[in-house]
Amino acid sequence: MGAMPESVPVRCPACRRERLYTAPSYPCACGAPVTPVLDARTAPTTVAHRTWDDDWIALCCPACGRRDQWPHPELGCTCGTVLRIPVATPYATPEPPPSTPAPSPSPIPSAQPRAFRPIAIRTARDAVTATALYLNWLGHGDIRRADQRPTSGVGLAARGLLAQVDPSVHPASLRDVECLWLTAMTESADCVYFSLAGYDDDARARADHLRVPLFVLDLTGTPQPVNAVADALDARGSNR
Repeated sequence: MGAMPESVPVRCPACRRERLYTAPSYPCACGAPVTPVLDARTAPTTVAHRTWDDDWIALCCPACGRRDQWPHPELGCTCGTVLRIPVATPYATPEPPPSTPAPSPSPIPSAQPRAFRPIAIRTARDAVTATALYLNWLGHGDIRRADQRPTSGVGLAARGLLAQVDPSVHPASLRDVECLWLTAMTESADCVYFSLAGYDDDARARADHLRVPLFVLDLTGTPQPVNAVADALDARGSNR
């Protein structure tokens, strides 16, 4: 099992208030929790400008050794300052397997559906994080910011895949879906759309015609399939 989440005192450099911060844990594809190791000896920094390299860190699962990208630990101070919490090392060392006698042969159990573990959505950044976790759950471990900015929201990319995350309060339009599909075509990639506010009827019809999976992100952070191709994609993730 992974290490238990740790807590460290964090002092805001802006208002000098001190709070206790607990490191978050994220679910690996194998089901084990992955927890950043915090650096209690280094002061936090304020977040002024966001970049992909600063917002994400690479962590290895302590159970299976799988390496993925996870959100860098952050804390919102009551004064309005966003603090980035220092991490001692971005790479956890996989725990060695326990030395136990080889088990006797037993019947192979049937595969069980693998549940996605979401995070609650309170901000646009949470929507992007929830989508990245879901794509990781689908088997994409090389998630990054897309090279081209989409018509709205945030673009994420993985090998052979382009995803658009739309955290706005307006339903995605036909143009939004078509632009995502055209961009993916130029990159010879599949595409998938995630929206907080849903889709116009024209957008849904066009997505069905182009076979673009559409998902709606609920506030628990769980992507809900909107069309048949999204249902198939979600089922594929459950059966991995």
